Amino acid sequence: MTIRALHVASELYPLLKTGGLADVAGALPSALVERGADVRVLLPGFPSVVAGLRDVRPVAQLGTRFGAPGVTLEQGTLPSNGLIVYTIRAASLYDRPGNPYLNDEHVPYGDNAQRFALLGWVAAQLAQQLDPAWSPQIVHAHDWHAGLAAAYLKAAERQHGRALARSVFTVHNLAYQGVFPAHQFGQLGLPDDFFSMYGVEFYGQLSFLKAGLYYSDRITTVSPTYAREIQTLAQGGGLDALLRNRSHDLSGILNGVDYTVWNPASDALLENRYTSTRLAGKLACKEALQKRFGLAQKSDALLFGVVSRLTEQKGLDLLLETVPEIVKRGGQLVVFGTGDPALENGLKRVAQTHPDSVAVELGFDEKLAHTIIAGSDVVAVPSRFEPCGLTQLYALAYGSLPLVHCVGGLADTVVDASLENLAEDLATGFVFEHFQPRGLTAAIRRAFALYGRRTEWKAAQRRAMRQDFGWGASADRYLALYRELC
Repeated sequence: MTIRALHVASELYPLLKTGGLADVAGALPSALVERGADVRVLLPGFPSVVAGLRDVRPVAQLGTRFGAPGVTLEQGTLPSNGLIVYTIRAASLYDRPGNPYLNDEHVPYGDNAQRFALLGWVAAQLAQQLDPAWSPQIVHAHDWHAGLAAAYLKAAERQHGRALARSVFTVHNLAYQGVFPAHQFGQLGLPDDFFSMYGVEFYGQLSFLKAGLYYSDRITTVSPTYAREIQTLAQGGGLDALLRNRSHDLSGILNGVDYTVWNPASDALLENRYTSTRLAGKLACKEALQKRFGLAQKSDALLFGVVSRLTEQKGLDLLLETVPEIVKRGGQLVVFGTGDPALENGLKRVAQTHPDSVAVELGFDEKLAHTIIAGSDVVAVPSRFEPCGLTQLYALAYGSLPLVHCVGGLADTVVDASLENLAEDLATGFVFEHFQPRGLTAAIRRAFALYGRRTEWKAAQRRAMRQDFGWGASADRYLALYRELC
């Protein structure tokens, strides 16, 4: 039988992207469709989402909901692959320029609870034949924005006295929990008893993420190691007891890479393309990168690239401390991203001190991200914690050896270039155990040591490029999970 599944998310590449969630929401449904599932996606009607769909038509009139008048549900298709996408049109909630979550002052919108409650509520309505032509057997919600979908489903089931769709909730990052003041609970339209420790209440407030974890039939997260880590006090964000309690319903399924987008042999965003057997194009990418950032044009300088949110979670405070080690050994560093002003300024100061060796650019641009991943010898992802991480998977595909902290999905995907691993043809990058400057410094030294042995370096590059982290295996596991639930 064909399984009908609705994916519920706040963003989807290429319509709207602020992070890795968009890449997953863009790639996983298509991979499931390729395997015979009938998958659709539900998104809020943000301006870029509405503008990017074609063949849009109305599905249902929903009246005034969560303080927004004239709410409608529409359906369109994604031009790149024909994926069917539902959008919620509610101009007063979603029709805002810029970041989907924050205002111009980078402060979360005051009505985010209503904006994302509507997303979860509509998902539950779709499971109750809101679209007469299609309803899901599985509602698969992603991150806190969609966390209330399972709660509204459970409330509807209580009302109807029967089971509706089954629900899956995927945690992409437990650090973002969608926490709101308790007084907003009354605006959600959920049964009163849902505001309790056994429900959406979280230390006297309400948490959309907790709602997803508590009410969903199954919970997944984006790597096996992260699934274990979030059950600990250190990484559980106050939800570890709930997660331990539901450990039999929790599994870690590694995110995949969309190799139609991330492949150095066919990447339309690169001037020079290359393969694991013909690496000359990679050197040209490196030269172009050095030129673009005004670094010394030295082909033998070990070039470290960073494409990241500039936050402490991403370990960039630690990297900042070890920049002198990179410079002293004749290496170079390119950093691209935005984030914490203190980190931005610290990195810019280092770049001013060492203009031949260090370059920093603030912003985000997909083409430049590809250029840096392709042109770097090493891509650094020294995160404090990392649910899955996609950057290191892109780096592997481009033969840019990842340098990572041994946590979450980083631990699951990169094999350290220790002597034993090199001898057994397993090494694909550099992994450090302890989140301290000396741990990262030792990994940086290993990178320089291997770079000095060109034959072994090339072998590691080719091995990295042969790794397959495509969506196939992950999509198979999600499909098995859906079948089990149905």
